[in-house]
Amino acid sequence: MRAVILQTEFPGLKLLGRGKVRDIYDLGDRLLIVATDRLSAFDVVLPTPIPDKGKVLTQLSLFWFEKLADVVPHHVIEAVNFTGELAPYANALAGRAMLVRRTEPFPIECVVRGYISGSGWKDYQRTGAICGIPLPAGLRESDRLPEPIFTPSTKATTGHDENISFEEAAARIGRPMAERLRDTSLTIYRRAAEHAAARGIIIADTKFEFGLRGEELIWIDEALTPDSSRFWPADKYSPGQAQPSFDKQFVRDYLEKIGWNKQPPAPALPPDVVSGTQEKYREAYQRITGHALE
Repeated sequence: MRAVILQTEFPGLKLLGRGKVRDIYDLGDRLLIVATDRLSAFDVVLPTPIPDKGKVLTQLSLFWFEKLADVVPHHVIEAVNFTGELAPYANALAGRAMLVRRTEPFPIECVVRGYISGSGWKDYQRTGAICGIPLPAGLRESDRLPEPIFTPSTKATTGHDENISFEEAAARIGRPMAERLRDTSLTIYRRAAEHAAARGIIIADTKFEFGLRGEELIWIDEALTPDSSRFWPADKYSPGQAQPSFDKQFVRDYLEKIGWNKQPPAPALPPDVVSGTQEKYREAYQRITGHALE
């Protein structure tokens, strides 16, 4: 029986905060990031966990951090051998936790879009642009963009992030750093999209987070997971509509079908929705890494 973790409790460790999915512990100049099996939909955390989800998010992030380490350093110190004060919790941490360097995070999300979908599609329908970047007329939902674009957003602690223009991002963090984040994000995206395409997955869009440690730029948080990206099966790609995806689509479809008002508390999920979602996460991991989740 696999352990399913909805929330962590580690006496003796200082809890820094709980996000929608991750629990973060303060270890001084290091942080312990634990990916639980929580799932959120429409910005509400659901009461039903998805088995293996936290491990998929962590292990896939580790895969990308290592594969693309030549582009930008990442924050991971250790993700296998938890010793010292973490030793009593090693079993609970196995596969789903990262001990990381502490950084000063930038107050923006670095979003890269290679295809037009989600909030970008809505923006385009309204303005003919995404985050102020003009796009060709006549694009359909899910069309591939002529070139990937950098479309930053705010970081919302609750509710939705908000898309902002590059100029606004530059005003918040300075133009030289905004340009550096843009160029780094685009490079990561292009490299990752090429890798995924060879394995039958389209990375439609994704978001990155970065921080500073002194003067060093560090890639933080998670990396190219089904929670932070839209992964589409290439063999089912059909522009002009929304696409099937390797994420919580089963959950969103179910919640729409039952007419939930998208306000807390969220309803519990039935077993078939849970297992369908679990398999999508595991399949994404297997396709991208080339091996099954251990």
